[in-house]
Amino acid sequence: MKTALVCGAGGFIGSHLVKRLKKEGYWVRGVDLKHTEFSKTAADDFVIGDLRDPRVCDQVCDKPFDGVYQLAADMGGAGFVFTGEHDAAIMHNSASINLNMLESARKAKVKRIFYSSSACIYPEYNQRDPNNPKCSEDSAYPAAPDSEYGWEKLFSERLYLSYARNYGMQVRIARFHNIFGEEGTWEGGREKAPAAFCRKVAETPDGGVIEAWGDGEQTRSFLYIEECLEGVRRLMDSDFQGPVNIGSEEMVTINQLAAQVMGIAGKKMTINHKPGPLGVRGRNSDNKLLREKLGWAPSKPMDYGLRITYKWIAEQVAAKKKQ
Repeated sequence: MKTALVCGAGGFIGSHLVKRLKKEGYWVRGVDLKHTEFSKTAADDFVIGDLRDPRVCDQVCDKPFDGVYQLAADMGGAGFVFTGEHDAAIMHNSASINLNMLESARKAKVKRIFYSSSACIYPEYNQRDPNNPKCSEDSAYPAAPDSEYGWEKLFSERLYLSYARNYGMQVRIARFHNIFGEEGTWEGGREKAPAAFCRKVAETPDGGVIEAWGDGEQTRSFLYIEECLEGVRRLMDSDFQGPVNIGSEEMVTINQLAAQVMGIAGKKMTINHKPGPLGVRGRNSDNKLLREKLGWAPSKPMDYGLRITYKWIAEQVAAKKKQ
């Protein structure tokens, strides 16, 4: 039986990845600071541990796993990443995890390790035009990410690539573009835009007002968790090291995202635009390299995942009201 270690298994993407690997027949160990929040973990072994501690990394990475998936990070949506209030924690915590896990994986002779990077590594100067952002993999340099979160991700990419060069480790690196879906953070300040709008629309009566940061004309693409995991597994099974984008090419404005959620809910609302942390003006996944190297790219429309996500978040909002 193949074995896998999922770091960050208590989080959104990690918990879904554990389920995917179990369906494929893997024996899975998960590790995180916390248990999964919305459902019981599917992991065969789940360790509560702090990966900033190298002793914990050695403890959980104690054999040559067929695959290690390093998703653990200190992160959140724009309200967490772009305020500047969490920069030191983001850089220190995430860099520590990556430094420790790579060394533990090297010592354990892990066969292949995956690192989840981010579209936030792309230069701010290429993302000022909301209609024509440039996010091809080769555009990452000269480096100028728009946040310390992006800088840490870029540093860690180089860290993984250096371990590949110096120690012959099999690394795989993907740059995620706004992954969303059910059983993800939907309140509290760390939620991302799709979950935030689903919550606001679910909480607000028809004809009401919801808030959005900026003028709402900033652009993004959003990828449903199911397709994210397909890309991750295809990359891990391939001979391509990366980095490679894993995201949707269906670019929408934030106003369009909000309108789509309202349409799913069958509600009409007014958007109150207010100042807030925004990130870059425009961003969209460029999947040319993904298609070339993996012969695959995400194909489901955003509406597919939004409907599933809205239904789940609306259920959470209703349950909270009853408490």
